[in-house]
Order: sequence, then C-alpha cells, then structure tokens
Amino acid sequence: MIILSPWAKALLSNKPNPKSPPLIWWRKLIKLIDEPLVQIGIKGEVQLVPDFRRDLSISALCDLLQECRTFIAVDSFFQHLAWDQNKPGIVIWGQSNPNIYGHDIHTNLLKSAEYLMKDQFLMWELIPYREDCFVTPEEVVTHL
Repeated sequence: MIILSPWAKALLSNKPNPKSPPLIWWRKLIKLIDEPLVQIGIKGEVQLVPDFRRDLSISALCDLLQECRTFIAVDSFFQHLAWDQNKPGIVIWGQSNPNIYGHDIHTNLLKSAEYLMKDQFLMWELIPYREDCFVTPEEVVTHL
C-alpha cells in the first residue's frame, strides 16, 4: 500500500498552494500506479482515491506509516512526520528547497533549481502558483 499526501496546507487567500501539483497531475500519477492507494488529508480537500482517510490523529498517521510500503507527498507536515518515523518515501518539490526542508531518507524530486523561490522564508501567500515547476508523474513512478 502507498500513502498519498497530495496537498500542502490551504492558503488563507484560497489560491492554490505553490507546494502542491495541480489536480490533473495527481490524476495522471494515480493512473500509473498499480498498487492500493490510501489518501490522507483533511475535510475539504479533493478526494483522489476511494480510500481517503480524513483528519487522522498523529498516532493514527504513525500507525499507517508503519503499514505502508512507501508514500508520495508534497513538502508538508507529512514528510517530516515520516522522517521522524524513519519511513522513506517520495517527496515532490516545486518552489521550496529540499536542501533546506527535505530529509535524506526520502527520494526528493525537484524538477529544477530554477523554479526555487529566491527567498525561501517568504509566506506562501505571496508566491505565484506555477503548474510547470513539478517533475512529471512518469518520473515519480520510476522511483517506486
């Protein structure tokens, strides 16, 4: 089983979070994976797969990490929790820098450093969304 943690925290402005690939990107990725998928997230997020577990406690997330083969996530709380639990996975990076926020235990997929924000410590509300800054779903699958 693979865990999907597709969305970074929602922005107050309701604009797309620059850390999260677009919906179409996730749908393409899911079509390429031939394993059971469990999506984690919170109420109000788009459901991508039939098994969507919302609003889990940290303890429940840790238990799920122990059950899964791996995970695919964006730069969010979940990749840090997985690191804490010593669970390797794949982290999709767009404009945030894996050399600052990533962990060596994970496969950190960054399309290109040219997309990284110049000031990595700005509020995400101020960063324009770019659909083109993420690796392809096909590249993600090669790391499964």
